[in-house]
Amino acid sequence: MATTTEKIPSEDQEQMLFVQWFRRTYPLVRIFAIPNGGHRHPAVAAKMKATGVSSGVPDLFIPEWQLWIEMKRTKGGSVSMEQKDWMLYLQKVGYCVKVCKGAEDAKGQIQAFITIENLE
Repeated sequence: MATTTEKIPSEDQEQMLFVQWFRRTYPLVRIFAIPNGGHRHPAVAAKMKATGVSSGVPDLFIPEWQLWIEMKRTKGGSVSMEQKDWMLYLQKVGYCVKVCKGAEDAKGQIQAFITIENLE
């Protein structure tokens, strides 16, 4: 009996799908990514750190809604200690932070958020 291995999309793939959906759905609301992840040459990583990149900052920000989004894969992604620290800090200073497991979860959480906050 043959088994098929389900390929889980990467966090980047999920984030791309979500951002494309968000920009189509809410064209007047700005969203941007925080370039704080990924693998880089050590010299580039050092320069980025020196210029203010901080490990653990959530992946996306929606200024108008004061909302940060940390994207994860649908399976296998976990929140690091640095991310937990940033999320607690951001919530303490008045922002909302969502951890989303894939594009579909992110869409659902955004739709619930805007309904609760009466943003539509």
